[in-house]
Amino acid sequence: MFYHLLKYVLLGPLLRLFFRPRIEGRGNVPADGPAIVAGNHLSFSDHFLMPAILKRRITFLAKAEYFTGPGVKGRLTAFFFRSAGQIPVDRSGREAGQAAVREGLGVLARGELLGIYPEGTRSHDGRLYKGKVGVAVMALKAGVPVVPCAMIGTFEAQPPGRRLPRVRPVTIRFGKALDFSRFAGLEDEKAVLRAVTDEIMYAILTLSEQEYVDEYAAVVKERRAAETGAKERRFPRAPIG
Repeated sequence: MFYHLLKYVLLGPLLRLFFRPRIEGRGNVPADGPAIVAGNHLSFSDHFLMPAILKRRITFLAKAEYFTGPGVKGRLTAFFFRSAGQIPVDRSGREAGQAAVREGLGVLARGELLGIYPEGTRSHDGRLYKGKVGVAVMALKAGVPVVPCAMIGTFEAQPPGRRLPRVRPVTIRFGKALDFSRFAGLEDEKAVLRAVTDEIMYAILTLSEQEYVDEYAAVVKERRAAETGAKERRFPRAPIG
Protein backbone atom coordinates (compact mmCIF):
# COMPACT_ATOMS: atom_id res chain seq x y z
CA MET A 1 0.00 0.00 0.00
CA PHE A 2 2.75 2.45 0.98
CA TYR A 3 4.63 1.64 -2.25
CA HIS A 4 1.66 2.71 -4.37
CA LEU A 5 1.01 5.73 -2.15
CA LEU A 6 4.59 6.89 -2.73
CA LYS A 7 4.43 6.19 -6.46
CA TYR A 8 1.13 7.83 -7.34
CA VAL A 9 0.50 10.41 -4.61
CA LEU A 10 3.55 11.47 -2.59
CA LEU A 11 6.85 10.95 -4.39
CA GLY A 12 6.02 10.17 -8.02
CA PRO A 13 4.48 13.56 -8.92
CA LEU A 14 7.33 15.38 -7.15
CA LEU A 15 9.98 13.43 -9.05
CA ARG A 16 8.27 14.15 -12.36
CA LEU A 17 8.24 17.84 -11.48
CA PHE A 18 11.94 17.90 -10.55
CA PHE A 19 13.34 15.71 -13.31
CA ARG A 20 10.74 15.74 -16.13
CA PRO A 21 11.99 12.24 -17.07
CA ARG A 22 12.13 11.18 -20.69
CA ILE A 23 11.57 7.44 -20.99
CA GLU A 24 13.01 5.42 -23.86
CA GLY A 25 12.48 1.71 -24.51
CA ARG A 26 10.01 1.12 -21.67
CA GLY A 27 8.44 -1.62 -23.79
CA ASN A 28 11.63 -3.67 -23.35
CA VAL A 29 10.65 -4.33 -19.72
CA PRO A 30 8.51 -7.52 -19.63
CA ALA A 31 4.86 -6.89 -18.83
CA ASP A 32 4.78 -9.91 -16.51
CA GLY A 33 7.00 -12.64 -15.13
CA PRO A 34 10.36 -12.44 -13.37
CA ALA A 35 13.17 -10.32 -14.79
CA ILE A 36 16.19 -8.35 -13.63
CA VAL A 37 16.60 -4.67 -14.47
CA ALA A 38 20.32 -3.87 -14.25
CA GLY A 39 21.37 -0.23 -14.39
CA ASN A 40 24.15 2.23 -13.83
CA HIS A 41 24.08 4.07 -10.51
CA LEU A 42 24.82 7.78 -10.51
CA SER A 43 22.60 9.31 -7.85
CA PHE A 44 20.56 8.69 -4.70
CA SER A 45 17.53 9.64 -6.82
CA ASP A 46 17.99 6.55 -9.03
CA HIS A 47 16.32 4.40 -6.36
CA PHE A 48 13.07 6.32 -6.76
CA LEU A 49 12.99 7.47 -10.37
CA MET A 50 12.81 4.02 -11.92
CA PRO A 51 9.96 2.76 -9.69
CA ALA A 52 8.11 6.01 -10.39
CA ILE A 53 8.10 5.52 -14.16
CA LEU A 54 7.60 1.75 -14.44
CA LYS A 55 4.08 0.34 -14.51
CA ARG A 56 5.16 -2.79 -12.67
CA ARG A 57 6.43 -2.85 -9.12
CA ILE A 58 10.20 -3.24 -8.88
CA THR A 59 12.16 -4.24 -5.78
CA PHE A 60 15.72 -3.01 -5.38
CA LEU A 61 18.57 -4.44 -3.38
CA ALA A 62 19.61 -1.38 -1.34
CA LYS A 63 22.70 -0.95 0.83
CA ALA A 64 22.18 -1.86 4.48
CA GLU A 65 23.35 1.58 5.65
CA TYR A 66 19.99 3.00 4.55
CA PHE A 67 18.33 0.80 7.17
CA THR A 68 20.72 1.22 10.08
CA GLY A 69 21.28 4.97 10.38
CA PRO A 70 21.25 6.53 13.87
CA GLY A 71 18.69 8.91 15.35
CA VAL A 72 15.32 10.06 14.08
CA LYS A 73 16.61 10.59 10.55
CA GLY A 74 17.98 7.04 10.43
CA ARG A 75 14.71 5.53 11.65
CA LEU A 76 12.68 7.54 9.14
CA THR A 77 14.99 6.52 6.30
CA ALA A 78 14.75 2.84 7.29
CA PHE A 79 10.96 3.06 7.52
CA PHE A 80 10.83 4.72 4.11
CA PHE A 81 12.90 2.05 2.38
CA ARG A 82 11.21 -0.88 4.10
CA SER A 83 7.74 0.48 3.40
CA ALA A 84 8.68 0.85 -0.25
CA GLY A 85 9.59 -2.86 -0.33
CA GLN A 86 13.37 -2.41 -0.70
CA ILE A 87 15.72 -5.11 0.61
CA PRO A 88 18.79 -4.28 2.74
CA VAL A 89 22.09 -5.72 1.56
CA ASP A 90 25.25 -5.88 3.64
CA ARG A 91 28.05 -5.20 1.15
CA SER A 92 30.95 -6.37 3.33
CA GLY A 93 32.48 -9.77 2.61
CA ARG A 94 31.74 -12.93 0.64
CA GLU A 95 28.93 -14.17 2.90
CA ALA A 96 27.17 -10.85 2.53
CA GLY A 97 27.23 -11.23 -1.26
CA GLN A 98 25.70 -14.70 -1.01
CA ALA A 99 22.94 -13.34 1.23
CA ALA A 100 22.15 -10.67 -1.37
CA VAL A 101 21.89 -13.34 -4.06
CA ARG A 102 19.45 -15.34 -1.91
CA GLU A 103 17.28 -12.28 -1.34
CA GLY A 104 17.28 -11.45 -5.04
CA LEU A 105 16.38 -15.00 -6.03
CA GLY A 106 13.45 -14.83 -3.60
CA VAL A 107 12.08 -11.79 -5.42
CA LEU A 108 12.45 -13.51 -8.80
CA ALA A 109 10.83 -16.72 -7.49
CA ARG A 110 7.70 -14.66 -6.79
CA GLY A 111 7.58 -13.64 -10.45
CA GLU A 112 8.55 -10.03 -9.73
CA LEU A 113 10.96 -7.46 -11.13
CA LEU A 114 14.30 -7.15 -9.37
CA GLY A 115 16.35 -3.98 -9.67
CA ILE A 116 20.10 -4.13 -9.18
CA TYR A 117 23.15 -1.93 -9.71
CA PRO A 118 25.98 -4.28 -10.77
CA GLU A 119 28.63 -1.66 -9.90
CA GLY A 120 27.70 -2.20 -6.24
CA THR A 121 27.86 1.49 -5.32
CA ARG A 122 27.20 4.92 -6.78
CA SER A 123 29.72 6.29 -9.23
CA HIS A 124 31.62 9.13 -7.56
CA ASP A 125 32.66 10.77 -10.83
CA GLY A 126 29.97 9.92 -13.38
CA ARG A 127 31.92 7.11 -15.05
CA LEU A 128 30.76 3.50 -15.41
CA TYR A 129 32.72 0.97 -13.37
CA LYS A 130 33.30 -2.78 -13.58
CA GLY A 131 30.28 -4.89 -12.60
CA LYS A 132 30.20 -7.47 -9.83
CA VAL A 133 29.12 -10.99 -10.81
CA GLY A 134 26.14 -11.27 -8.45
CA VAL A 135 23.79 -10.14 -11.23
CA ALA A 136 25.06 -13.00 -13.42
CA VAL A 137 24.60 -15.57 -10.64
CA MET A 138 20.98 -14.54 -10.16
CA ALA A 139 20.21 -14.39 -13.88
CA LEU A 140 21.58 -17.90 -14.49
CA LYS A 141 20.17 -19.53 -11.36
CA ALA A 142 16.70 -18.07 -11.88
CA GLY A 143 16.81 -18.42 -15.67
CA VAL A 144 15.45 -14.91 -16.20
CA PRO A 145 16.19 -12.16 -18.75
CA VAL A 146 18.22 -9.09 -17.84
CA VAL A 147 17.03 -5.69 -19.05
CA PRO A 148 19.89 -3.15 -19.20
CA CYS A 149 19.01 0.37 -18.09
CA ALA A 150 20.84 3.69 -18.28
CA MET A 151 20.12 6.66 -16.05
CA ILE A 152 21.27 9.77 -17.92
CA GLY A 153 21.54 13.16 -16.24
CA THR A 154 20.92 12.08 -12.65
CA PHE A 155 24.59 12.60 -11.73
CA GLU A 156 24.35 16.25 -12.78
CA ALA A 157 20.99 16.64 -11.03
CA GLN A 158 22.05 15.10 -7.72
CA PRO A 159 25.71 14.02 -7.50
CA PRO A 160 26.94 12.20 -4.38
CA GLY A 161 26.95 14.55 -1.41
CA ARG A 162 24.16 16.81 -2.66
CA ARG A 163 21.07 16.55 -0.46
CA LEU A 164 18.46 18.11 -2.74
CA PRO A 165 18.39 17.55 -6.49
CA ARG A 166 18.63 20.32 -9.04
CA VAL A 167 15.56 20.85 -11.20
CA ARG A 168 16.63 19.50 -14.58
CA PRO A 169 15.45 16.88 -17.09
CA VAL A 170 16.84 13.34 -17.11
CA THR A 171 16.53 10.38 -19.45
CA ILE A 172 15.86 6.77 -18.46
CA ARG A 173 16.72 4.38 -21.28
CA PHE A 174 15.92 0.65 -21.34
CA GLY A 175 17.63 -1.70 -23.76
CA LYS A 176 16.46 -5.01 -25.21
CA ALA A 177 16.31 -7.88 -22.74
CA LEU A 178 19.41 -10.08 -22.67
CA ASP A 179 18.86 -13.85 -22.76
CA PHE A 180 21.49 -16.02 -21.09
CA SER A 181 19.74 -19.38 -21.38
CA ARG A 182 22.74 -20.66 -23.36
CA PHE A 183 24.68 -20.67 -20.08
CA ALA A 184 22.11 -22.68 -18.12
CA GLY A 185 23.75 -24.87 -15.47
CA LEU A 186 27.05 -22.96 -15.58
CA GLU A 187 26.36 -20.54 -12.73
CA ASP A 188 29.34 -21.93 -10.78
CA GLU A 189 31.85 -21.27 -13.57
CA LYS A 190 33.80 -18.11 -12.79
CA ALA A 191 34.69 -17.42 -16.41
CA VAL A 192 31.03 -17.68 -17.44
CA LEU A 193 29.90 -15.35 -14.65
CA ARG A 194 32.52 -12.80 -15.67
CA ALA A 195 31.50 -13.03 -19.34
CA VAL A 196 27.79 -12.62 -18.55
CA THR A 197 28.46 -9.66 -16.25
CA ASP A 198 30.68 -7.98 -18.82
CA GLU A 199 27.98 -8.43 -21.48
CA ILE A 200 25.45 -6.75 -19.18
CA MET A 201 27.84 -3.88 -18.43
CA TYR A 202 28.58 -3.41 -22.14
CA ALA A 203 24.85 -3.14 -22.84
CA ILE A 204 24.52 -0.49 -20.10
CA LEU A 205 27.57 1.33 -21.49
CA THR A 206 26.07 1.37 -24.98
CA LEU A 207 22.89 2.94 -23.61
CA SER A 208 24.53 5.44 -21.27
CA GLU A 209 27.57 6.42 -23.39
CA GLN A 210 29.61 6.86 -20.22
CA GLU A 211 33.36 6.50 -19.97
CA TYR A 212 34.15 2.97 -18.75
CA VAL A 213 36.67 2.08 -16.04
CA ASP A 214 37.79 -1.56 -15.77
CA GLU A 215 38.04 -1.43 -11.98
CA TYR A 216 35.53 -1.82 -9.17
CA ALA A 217 34.15 1.54 -8.03
CA ALA A 218 34.57 0.65 -4.35
CA VAL A 219 38.28 -0.09 -4.87
CA VAL A 220 38.85 3.23 -6.64
CA LYS A 221 36.99 5.09 -3.88
CA GLU A 222 39.10 3.44 -1.18
CA ARG A 223 42.31 4.21 -3.02
CA ARG A 224 41.39 7.86 -3.50
CA ALA A 225 40.38 8.18 0.15
CA ALA A 226 43.73 6.71 1.21
CA GLU A 227 45.60 9.07 -1.11
CA THR A 228 43.66 12.05 0.21
CA GLY A 229 44.36 11.01 3.80
CA ALA A 230 48.07 10.60 3.09
CA LYS A 231 48.20 14.00 1.41
CA GLU A 232 46.48 15.68 4.35
CA ARG A 233 48.95 14.08 6.77
CA ARG A 234 51.88 15.31 4.69
CA PHE A 235 50.44 18.79 4.14
CA PRO A 236 48.17 19.61 7.11
CA ARG A 237 46.00 22.67 6.81
CA ALA A 238 47.23 25.75 8.67
CA PRO A 239 45.06 26.78 11.63
CA ILE A 240 42.70 29.68 11.03
CA GLY A 241 43.24 32.84 13.07
